[in-house]
Amino acid sequence: MAGNRDPQVKQVLLVLTDGFEEIEAITPIDILRRAGCEVLVAGLDKKVVVGSHGVLVTTDVLLREVKELPDALVLPGGPGAEDLGRSTALRGWVLRMSEAKKIISAICAAPATVLAVTGVLEGKKATCFPGYENRLGMGGAIFSSDRVVTDGEVITSRGAGTAMEFSLELVRKLMGSAKASEISETILAGA
Repeated sequence: MAGNRDPQVKQVLLVLTDGFEEIEAITPIDILRRAGCEVLVAGLDKKVVVGSHGVLVTTDVLLREVKELPDALVLPGGPGAEDLGRSTALRGWVLRMSEAKKIISAICAAPATVLAVTGVLEGKKATCFPGYENRLGMGGAIFSSDRVVTDGEVITSRGAGTAMEFSLELVRKLMGSAKASEISETILAGA
């Protein structure tokens, strides 16, 4: 995140590691950039990561190189979400974001594997990929089967099929309903 940033431009940090679900990562990057957000893609521990379906992505930076808190944090799921959840550095980021009342978002397995273990879901409504509900509950979350759930500054979603709704909810939360509707109409999301 740039030091001399325009406060009007919302900054988003999306963290990837090998095994990320491609749709859950690329869709938010694309939609948030269309909305005018600055999206910084950080590799958890390396710059070139391989998605769960073999797609290679070169990240902008390594997570350890990021110093400034963004306006929002995005965590995709997939098999790599287990590695995200084991990262002490990433758990620290989640806690700092929560303390600063910044937006924290996770989709698929990531709400259970990352957010639940930090305690940021305690008493909050949240959702996750089917089969991870118990792990979500162990973190104190109140499970909802809704496709996208927003509770305060936390946004969670079910999986690859909900990635567009998840991304548009991030735009709504960061930039307002009018911008989210504009992007949705532009890409025919409601069609």
